[in-house]
Amino acid sequence: MSAKTFFEKNTLDDFFRALGKEYRRLTGKKTPAEIILIGGASVLVNYEFRDTTYDVDALIQAASSMKEAIYTVSDRFGLPEEWLNSDFKKTKSYSPKLVQYSTFYRMFSNVLTVRTIRGEYLIAMKLMSGRKYKNDISDIIGVLWEHYNTDVPLTFSDIDTAVQNLYGGWDDMPEDSLPLIKEFLKTDDFSVLYKKYRSDEISAKEALVTFDQEYPGALKDSNVNDIISTLKKKKELHGDI
Repeated sequence: MSAKTFFEKNTLDDFFRALGKEYRRLTGKKTPAEIILIGGASVLVNYEFRDTTYDVDALIQAASSMKEAIYTVSDRFGLPEEWLNSDFKKTKSYSPKLVQYSTFYRMFSNVLTVRTIRGEYLIAMKLMSGRKYKNDISDIIGVLWEHYNTDVPLTFSDIDTAVQNLYGGWDDMPEDSLPLIKEFLKTDDFSVLYKKYRSDEISAKEALVTFDQEYPGALKDSNVNDIISTLKKKKELHGDI
């Protein structure tokens, strides 16, 4: 996804409205399609703490003409060709059981059903991903925060159940996921916690950009957390990165 392309909740609905119309034009009204929004897009349509997302990751269940419909919408609105994609299925956060635990969002043109992941299942996914240079950790706090302000805040039991259902337990999670979620559930000031971790994510992303420029090709998925930790320690010692 282009760094210059971002989505807001209202514009995202506009794109899905156009997508539903185009898909129906191509396939007719008797060929339904289903899209399950994952990650940032799912956060955007369910919660208020985030205004935008750069990613529209989804599970797509549709006729082959959906790809053409996606490209048509990208041309119409000036979006990247892969503005909506299912590359997420290649990541460790993916579970085939996400379909089972998704919730209805909206129907477009009576053929395109959009569903989302929310609540404890969204937190479980973010814990599995655990990227300290994106919105994963702050998103977890934001979801907890908004549910905390309702009559039914999320509990550790809720999150543990979601982890068990999606991934069979905590064994494959990043090692800091369990202590991290337990720490977050103890807070009584989500606002301060959110600002802290979001600031850390922004700093980590900036540091990684600089690192990648200085050492092209050295940054890998397997070492990114170690690099972030090293750069953070350097900053604390020397006041710069």
